Amino acid sequence: MSLLVVPYDPDWPLQFAQEAKLWKSILSDTEYQIHHVGSTSVPGLSAKPIIDMLLEVDDLALLDVQSKEIEELGYGIKGEYGIPGRRYFRKGKLQRTHHVHAYQTGDSNIARHLAFRDYLITHPVVAQEYATLKRQIAEWVGNDRRAYSAAKNDFIQEQELRALKWWGHRAQDSL
Repeated sequence: MSLLVVPYDPDWPLQFAQEAKLWKSILSDTEYQIHHVGSTSVPGLSAKPIIDMLLEVDDLALLDVQSKEIEELGYGIKGEYGIPGRRYFRKGKLQRTHHVHAYQTGDSNIARHLAFRDYLITHPVVAQEYATLKRQIAEWVGNDRRAYSAAKNDFIQEQELRALKWWGHRAQDSL
């Protein structure tokens, strides 16, 4: 059995919006923004059917004290989970449905995620290369999530660098 990489589902943005609404219901004490990121946020891109969300908050400590409310939304709390300054949450035990990556406003990981998403949206040839790579890797590694992530890493790193450069130029052009 291999990891499930499926064709783009036009319901993914709606699934993001529904989940974002749930998060908004518990985030009243902090300034925040919620972004749809990852492959499910790129129209036409094949992906594992898990909605990735980026939560940008003004104070991670305020988020940390809301663990009970977050668990009531159905999320497992994973702490930094290997990335300093991040809070990571997963919904669904056997079948994951959502991942939430939370960072404090200004963290460089926010720009990295948003730039990569926007780059793939505006560069469909790169997005299709990525989709092909993901399908091939899923077939090669079976159900090994770590091997799947590791095998995509070089492509992602290279494209993130391009995306950040492109994103920076875009921001300068708008001034």
